[in-house]
Amino acid sequence: MDEIDEAERRRLRKLWRVYNAVHEEAFAAWRDQGYPYPPPKLPPMPPELVGLTCGAKTRAGTPCKRKDIYGNGRCPLHGGLSTGPTTPEGKANIVGNEAVTLCSHSSVLNAFQHQR
Repeated sequence: MDEIDEAERRRLRKLWRVYNAVHEEAFAAWRDQGYPYPPPKLPPMPPELVGLTCGAKTRAGTPCKRKDIYGNGRCPLHGGLSTGPTTPEGKANIVGNEAVTLCSHSSVLNAFQHQR
């Protein structure tokens, strides 16, 4: 599955998203029922999705080969989990957190330098 053309990769990624959406719906229904036993029966993974890789372009220009992919079809390194705070309140919180982190780091550094 290393040498797949771009159209086939897009088709597989779309199939992965559909497969993932079916699982999410089944688990959401199970959660809404209070997680009764037994768990829901899920459709098996299509054979063509077994071994699907991330495929994002790495810094070296080669496709990423990681196989632990999220629902969006990308691995944890290329999935774009958090882009940071976007609201003014979130950005203000980050500024406060940086000040606390810097203070704690400087106190640790000072304690270390006084020990020497």
